Amino acid sequence: MKIETLFVHAGHHIDEETGAIAPPIHLSTTFARDAGNELIGPSQYIREGNPTQALLEEALAPLEAGKAALAFASGMAAGTALLQSLPPGSHVVLPDDVYYGYRVALKDFLSGWGYSFTEAAMNDLAALRSAIRKETRLVWLESPSNPLMKITDLAGAAALARQSGAAVLVDNTFATPVLQRPLDLGADVVLHSTTKYMGGHSDLQGGALIFKDKGDLYEKVLHARHILGGVGSPFNSWLALRGLRTLPVRVERQSANALAVAKAMAAHPAILTVHYPGLESDPGHGVAKRQMSAFGGMLSLRVKAGRDAAIRAVGRVQLFSRATSLGSVESLIEHRATSEGLASKTSPDLLRLSIGLEHPDDLIADLDEALRS
Repeated sequence: MKIETLFVHAGHHIDEETGAIAPPIHLSTTFARDAGNELIGPSQYIREGNPTQALLEEALAPLEAGKAALAFASGMAAGTALLQSLPPGSHVVLPDDVYYGYRVALKDFLSGWGYSFTEAAMNDLAALRSAIRKETRLVWLESPSNPLMKITDLAGAAALARQSGAAVLVDNTFATPVLQRPLDLGADVVLHSTTKYMGGHSDLQGGALIFKDKGDLYEKVLHARHILGGVGSPFNSWLALRGLRTLPVRVERQSANALAVAKAMAAHPAILTVHYPGLESDPGHGVAKRQMSAFGGMLSLRVKAGRDAAIRAVGRVQLFSRATSLGSVESLIEHRATSEGLASKTSPDLLRLSIGLEHPDDLIADLDEALRS
């Protein structure tokens, strides 16, 4: 089945009672038992499960070629639930360009559980090999990374992790399963912030984990979600289901638009560097071309004149919205170091762009005008 068809029909069922094409939203927090004290349906209490959330999980698993999925209140809730399922004393290898929230979570919170972590340049497999220890239980990958758009050889990295007995998680939020399928490349778990491309309209918060196998790791994360409470809401689950239906067509257009913007900015006199794997000059282009069907809607720019000029350009755009987050129908721009705050390791001259569905010529003209000195 082609990817477009798979997304339209993922988790789709005609409602037997009403004939409704759109799925119902089950807002109930608790579910009744019959006179014999047996549950009437599969759900008992919202923290343990909800019919709308279960439908989202049913939809997500096959999109990543997984056996099971778990939905969460946010991408951070999903990622930290998996980290919390690791045994005490575990060592985790993170990308040196990992989403900053996970670095903070391990440093400020999970270090108290006896966890340690090492950051490695995941676009260099030798660096990953050197970072893995005998106590490494998880190798965490992002490709493309946030915000430098670094590309990791996912199959090569997964093979190294397997040699040490470590599990492999890939944050596939930027690429989406439309462009990249990490489980097919050797990963054990895929992470998504469904807030981003899967929602696609800047109106929901959610996260998800998709598992290659419904085994011990899945059960441990399910237990962590049940007890610690990072469960997704029914309405946000319904919005994510809605977003899935149009994800392939949105990502296809956003990828084409981003490539056009990246090429224009690469030739712009005010820009020092464009980080986008779709450019043939990008260091990760060859690997990205091999493991992705297109290069996505995210890119970052380094402004030649430095921090002040970068912030000034953000203040002058007209079509881009000045906001964090990504993956929506409208284009967003941010001075990334400001958004990340004190924990940021991002260069102060860097701007992160999420390219939406506007015409690329209009976006290029907007950036060109904003970058004029």
